[in-house]
Amino acid sequence: MCAKRVVVGLSGGVDSAVTAHLLKKQGHEVVGIFMKNWEDDDDDEYCSTRQDFLDAASVADVLDIEIEHVNFAAEYKDRVFAEFLREHQAGRTPNPDVLCNAEIKFKAFLDHAMRLGAESIATGHYARVRFNEATGRHELLKGLDPGKDQSYFLHRLNQAQLAQTMFPVGELHKTEVRRIADEIGLPNAKKKDSTGICFIGERPFREFLNKYLAHDPGPILDDRGRKLGEHVGLSFYTLGQRQGLGIGGVKDRKSQRGGGEHEPWFVARKDLETNTLRVVQGHDHPWLLAHRLSAMDLSWVAGEAPAPGPLASKARYRQPDSACTLEPAVDAKAISLSFPDAQWAVTPGQSAVLYDGEVCLGGGVIESAVTLA
Repeated sequence: MCAKRVVVGLSGGVDSAVTAHLLKKQGHEVVGIFMKNWEDDDDDEYCSTRQDFLDAASVADVLDIEIEHVNFAAEYKDRVFAEFLREHQAGRTPNPDVLCNAEIKFKAFLDHAMRLGAESIATGHYARVRFNEATGRHELLKGLDPGKDQSYFLHRLNQAQLAQTMFPVGELHKTEVRRIADEIGLPNAKKKDSTGICFIGERPFREFLNKYLAHDPGPILDDRGRKLGEHVGLSFYTLGQRQGLGIGGVKDRKSQRGGGEHEPWFVARKDLETNTLRVVQGHDHPWLLAHRLSAMDLSWVAGEAPAPGPLASKARYRQPDSACTLEPAVDAKAISLSFPDAQWAVTPGQSAVLYDGEVCLGGGVIESAVTLA
């Protein structure tokens, strides 16, 4: 492998720290960049930006590499957060981490790194890049650790971006990354993984949205049309949601103890025209199970859609691959997927990502789903 000038996105976490270490060990000239993408709540209890930068700077000191602090907050607010709010106001549930990768980490950050003379960039994502000699294209592969694979969030990357990107920890399991960090004495070796949405952090989700979205209360109805209460605004709920509905004790007075009427409630539908939230009881209610979905705003890693036929897909990040069939295209701007096994709580606004084995093909934003009832 030829030595390169590689700019690494140092987040303050252990994955990006070990990424920088591995690249330096391979003989590359490594420069670190800390990206600041959010400013609105920079001084509250949930924002960890200041501590994250201190951690990233400490890592750079141990590894003896340069680090630069770059502010992409304006780009983030314009390209990611504005779309996040528009989607919620439309009653959908977006995935801002997908857009952040496509618009910030592999666009704004990549452009900045190239201006610094970088030949490649690298991040701590659990994914891999492979050049396919037969097709002459770069492929996005799943990370080797099935519990940490992040190819779902990277499915909008294109050939130009992948050609300039390295994912060293994608070849490792998380336990090995922690072991390496501890072995070389990184100060963040035992730092807890971040689990919150990129700019929200660990704060309660509804508390965050309260600052930006107007409340528009309306009725909560069950599948029989009974009114069970009032919601605070459709933007604050997502399909499959169980907590925070305020109707946990509602049940049919005539029901027998232990019957289905005592099962938990889930958000199943959002009717924007009537501002109605529809809920059902039971995890496997037909309203929560879909056998088809359609997706738009498509993005394909290879630059073109895969051929129709059997593939695998994820309709949300935290789920195993599901067998599906990519239907022949009726519209080049949309795809339809059918499933032999019903999918749970398929949610408009989330991404439907397609796979052929370990290869991530790309996908689109879920527009609608056809449920069992």
